[in-house]
Amino acid sequence: MKFAVPLAQGVLCSHFGHCEEFAILTVEGGKIVNKKTLTPPPHEPGVLPQWLHGLGVQIVIAGGMGRRALDLFAQSGIKVLTGAPNVAPEVLVQHYLDNTLQTGPNVCDH
Repeated sequence: MKFAVPLAQGVLCSHFGHCEEFAILTVEGGKIVNKKTLTPPPHEPGVLPQWLHGLGVQIVIAGGMGRRALDLFAQSGIKVLTGAPNVAPEVLVQHYLDNTLQTGPNVCDH
């Protein structure tokens, strides 16, 4: 299973489309086995969902995300969790795996 977390200064970036980089974490057997940090392509509508789908991402953990991006991820079969706290990506994924990830409202609902 592959997770994507948008980052700014090493922790979750509240605004998905304006992040500096993405952490791509691979989970096998309930454990994080690999983490890559990648620079995304320039932000344009629809580009990031397609790019992450091409990387094999199945789950995105974000702070906030616009409606169009949410719809595009849904069309690609990628699960999106919004309202996550600004912490390290490994912490977020581990909390997801432990069923303890606390999410709030989508901080970028437009």
